Amino acid sequence: MRLYGKTLLLLVLMTAAVALLTAQSVKFSVSPTQLRPGEKGTLRATLTIPPELEKKQSYDPGEGEGSYLYVTGEHPDLSFGSTQYPKADHVSEAGIWEYYGPLILSLPFTVKANASPGVIKIQTAMSYGLCHKVSGFCDVPDEVPGSVHLTILAAEAVAETSADAETSSGDTVVTAEAVVGVEVETTGEDSAAKAQDTATTTSKILFYMLMAILGGIVLNFTPCVLPILPIRAMSMVNQAQKDVTKVFLHTMAYATGVLISFGAIAAVFIIARVSGVNLTYGFLSQSLSYNLIMLSILFLFGLSLLGVFEMTVPGMSAAGKATAKKGYTGSFFMGIFAFLMGFSCMGPFMGPALEVAVRLSSPLLLVFFLLIGFGFALPFIIISLFPKALKLIPKPGTWMNIFKEVMGFLLLLLVWKYFSNIWGLTKSGSYLLDTAHYMVFLGFAAWLYGRFVRMEHSKAVQFIFSFLTLAVIVWSAYNYLPWQEKHEPPQTEVALVDGMQPADHPGWYVFSPELFHRLQSEGKTVFLDIGAAWCTNCKVNERKVLHTEDIMADFARHEVVLLKGDFTREDPVLKDWIQKGGSIGVPFNVLYIPGQEPIKMSELFSKEDLRRALAQIPAKEDN
Repeated sequence: MRLYGKTLLLLVLMTAAVALLTAQSVKFSVSPTQLRPGEKGTLRATLTIPPELEKKQSYDPGEGEGSYLYVTGEHPDLSFGSTQYPKADHVSEAGIWEYYGPLILSLPFTVKANASPGVIKIQTAMSYGLCHKVSGFCDVPDEVPGSVHLTILAAEAVAETSADAETSSGDTVVTAEAVVGVEVETTGEDSAAKAQDTATTTSKILFYMLMAILGGIVLNFTPCVLPILPIRAMSMVNQAQKDVTKVFLHTMAYATGVLISFGAIAAVFIIARVSGVNLTYGFLSQSLSYNLIMLSILFLFGLSLLGVFEMTVPGMSAAGKATAKKGYTGSFFMGIFAFLMGFSCMGPFMGPALEVAVRLSSPLLLVFFLLIGFGFALPFIIISLFPKALKLIPKPGTWMNIFKEVMGFLLLLLVWKYFSNIWGLTKSGSYLLDTAHYMVFLGFAAWLYGRFVRMEHSKAVQFIFSFLTLAVIVWSAYNYLPWQEKHEPPQTEVALVDGMQPADHPGWYVFSPELFHRLQSEGKTVFLDIGAAWCTNCKVNERKVLHTEDIMADFARHEVVLLKGDFTREDPVLKDWIQKGGSIGVPFNVLYIPGQEPIKMSELFSKEDLRRALAQIPAKEDN
């Protein structure tokens, strides 16, 4: 394959990715942006359908919002009406309204009389389902969440809210009335604003595309994947000594395995979304079974790298040996295996990216995950297209065995992570001891297999010890892993402090929505930290920032009440609070100052970041 042909292949792949990312988008706005108790406003959702998609949105007036086209709003200080629809671009013989261009849905609301002054965040969502104009095939109905801000003025305020505010304030970018029977008109300013919004959306999509690719590249160098890098490198070197063309073919097979694996994860998210299941970051880590499975897999991988036995997982041995007859199949399964290894490290490295991904439409979400897979396979694709890059890979030697053994110890360190996750989920010392007993037998079973299931032994001996290996694993799992009554941790009464339950760390109290609202009504500033025992970034934030003496002193000086939420196990109350706060998982750290917009900290933040947030707390007036 000539150089220009290889370069063209890369350009085609990138162009295809960009084309797929051109899809419909939803934008939310509110007008006016300032209201007093008792006044009315309008929440709007604008669905943009690019003409090149050749798609339409249908609406059946007889079904109303049951036709999967509606907008919702949620906030305790507001009362919402029903979705209002614009005049259709076309009405079919069956009476179905059809929209081909930008579609603006309106949702009227009224500010409740007892609403408190301040800036509020309205949680909103638009549901829609596009169909192809010609073929009639329809996409799976999608729901896009979002939020807008509204300022509630004091009841005695005399400031007027003019119609001009609809085009000049805050989030408001749509001025057209979108009600049933009224033609939607847009001004030149609106068109310019829409063009600017489209350009901004496109730039964000391209940015997220680039971050997805870079994130996939980074996954190659996580502790979960590094142990198998030498095997892949040695395989490619051995193949290059025979035929450079085979290097490319093996790499394409490997990349196919990677892309199928990442596509499968995207499919899980899409199917769960259609089924009404909200998948949040870390949802697997909240499962005891998942942590036990990952602990077992990584423990066995670690023992294999340390030489206790030889791993013979389908695909791994084929890729390691890199022999010709079944080499392409081995390379394909090697891609799947590399994904499985990288998946356990994906959370800490891809948390922010996944938070973006789950907010995308289903087609964009699929493309996003495929781009991560593309980045994951990209280093080896480049090597296959430009064989001279193979010179950068060190030749096989003793260093490979040393490196493999070092990676084995790194895997055992990851085993400790899942071991600690089990403690966080169970809080049971007896169950932790049973898990340790299970791991001893698991290691013994691996030793049996590695010691006696060898070519130098007869087939009968290999069969007997293969059966014994499986029997030991099944017996130990059956006896030690099921949750039993003896594992229940003892319940202890906790003394309340000012009606608040102390959390695990001194100075912090257990979060509840009722307690939060009480504190806010009393005019107290609240810092909320929602974390989990399995969340690495949560522990980093606590160790380096939140639980340090100087920061605790800063909290005390500003009279901040510290609340802690434990999301180690699935908690619908905490999940709802996190999602309403604009996140999909932990760490979730927010400073709530009465009368001000909440200040959300980044996933990992420094003491300086927190102090800048604390500096926005108004100084207490001396009496």
